[in-house]
Amino acid sequence: MQPVDFTTLTAACSEIRANWLPSRLEQVYQRDRYTIAMALRTLKQRDWLEISWHPQAAHICIGDPPPRSPDTFTFSQQLIHQLSGLALVAIEAIAPWERVIDLQFARRPGESALYHVYAEIMGKYSNVILTDASNIIITAAHQVSQQQSSVRPIQTGQFYETPPKLTGTVPSLSESQQRWQERVSLVPGAIKRQLLKSYSGLSAALLELMLLEANIAPETSTDSLNPDDWQRLFERWQEWLQALDSSQFQPAWTKDGYTVMGWGGVENVKDIQELLNRYYSNQINQQLFSQLRHQLSQKLNNILTKLRNKAQTFKTRLQQSDQADEYRQKADLLMAHLQNWEPGMKEIILSDFDTSLPVAIALQPDKNAVQNAQSLYKQHQKLKRARSAVEPLLLSVQTEIEYLEQVEAAIAQIDTYQTAEDLRTLEEIREELIGQKYLEDPEYRSRSANEVPSTNFHRYLTPNGFEVLIGRNNRQNDQLTFRVAGDYDLWFHAQEIPGSHVLLRLEPGAVAEEADLQFVANLAAYYSRARQSDQVPVIYTQLKHVYKPKGAKPGIAIYKQESILWGKPQMVIIGHGAE
Repeated sequence: MQPVDFTTLTAACSEIRANWLPSRLEQVYQRDRYTIAMALRTLKQRDWLEISWHPQAAHICIGDPPPRSPDTFTFSQQLIHQLSGLALVAIEAIAPWERVIDLQFARRPGESALYHVYAEIMGKYSNVILTDASNIIITAAHQVSQQQSSVRPIQTGQFYETPPKLTGTVPSLSESQQRWQERVSLVPGAIKRQLLKSYSGLSAALLELMLLEANIAPETSTDSLNPDDWQRLFERWQEWLQALDSSQFQPAWTKDGYTVMGWGGVENVKDIQELLNRYYSNQINQQLFSQLRHQLSQKLNNILTKLRNKAQTFKTRLQQSDQADEYRQKADLLMAHLQNWEPGMKEIILSDFDTSLPVAIALQPDKNAVQNAQSLYKQHQKLKRARSAVEPLLLSVQTEIEYLEQVEAAIAQIDTYQTAEDLRTLEEIREELIGQKYLEDPEYRSRSANEVPSTNFHRYLTPNGFEVLIGRNNRQNDQLTFRVAGDYDLWFHAQEIPGSHVLLRLEPGAVAEEADLQFVANLAAYYSRARQSDQVPVIYTQLKHVYKPKGAKPGIAIYKQESILWGKPQMVIIGHGAE
């Protein structure tokens, strides 16, 4: 992940300063452990200033509005308590070339600051700190005790000390090419490494692009650079410093990340805020997606392994109970041939009532014939009781396995991160598993009845233009089938295979042709566990024939009066027919 360097921070703050000073602070919302959003209003606009102290993705930019769910973090509550209604009157760097921004809040523009919010955008040491006018710390996103850092503790009630000052040489527009070249080439080495060692305020990403623009490989030794190389590189160096001096930047996407200098750009962006917001939102979401998907897959795999073992144990016990009639039959035989028993016998062989075939009956030599028969009758009764006890237990476990396989199939469908909706779909699955008590989360908040459920279904159009909606997890499946579906729609599902609920939307009087039905059947097969098969049985029926059993888990539905088609998942081309 590309970190925010001094150049990017300067560019972002320059843009914010131009468009958002002064502005009134109306609200503070903490998105997660590392990010706050401040609602700012000017005479012309209102938006959210996002400040993140994430160790790999610390940044500051105008971002997206936060979700509507309640904010449960104390840091944001402390900020809004102190800053609500105040004006953001200044955004300043605390010192030249430092990646610490001082956001100053006063009652109104022109008055001295009552509070300072220091945004320290410094990689893993990033932090956000609120102080009063005297620089006494009121609260901090990340408190640092004396034990954690004797150099610079950060705790409520203490005086705010700025980070240690830069010790290296800082770049300057007034420095001559000769002096600059001498400094960089004093000790021979790779040009990129020598520039990083010689000056503060640089980043690896910036130098990569600067050298690319000068047509010099980063690992080229300073010894092998000719005068033309030095000239081209110094021109890019000056171009960079002039951009910083004049606050004239060119935001763009690069092959591997972004730039605010235009170098290596493959797509221009209208402003730096959009650039940073999109880049870091996507990067953090991708990281969260990978972690969450791994966590959910591992947890489900562990639970299903235990449940399948339990089901096998129950099946074994049922197989044993199948022998119940055999014990009763042997007991009856023994009682009918008591005269054949002799003391001390360990086995007796008698003829079967029906077939006359010999039946060997094991005996306990310390018991007489009647006592042995009684033991066999008891064994018969015990196995019969075991069946009546085990059958409902096995059914319960099999129902649970069926439900979790449905969840597992939903996760399998979301195999790579494409958009924020992919992460949201996984988060809904996590919330569902917490709600069903398969996962523990002390911070879990039950969904409010007023909350709007997610509707980020997969959407397609059939050959004749009918809309197809596909649930991406159990919550969406229930929403689709029992809330969204209309009386004339058709409901599709892979037959007895975990998969998505699929809805073919039909207006009154509309009739789906065979090509439409086959198209939807292919989708139902594709969005099921049988995706890799050539053909998958898919059922479809009217919505009035689809029911949710009382007390059933999310995503479970039963149906009747169904028709069957053979879905061909390999015929589905993702993106083709999608809206």
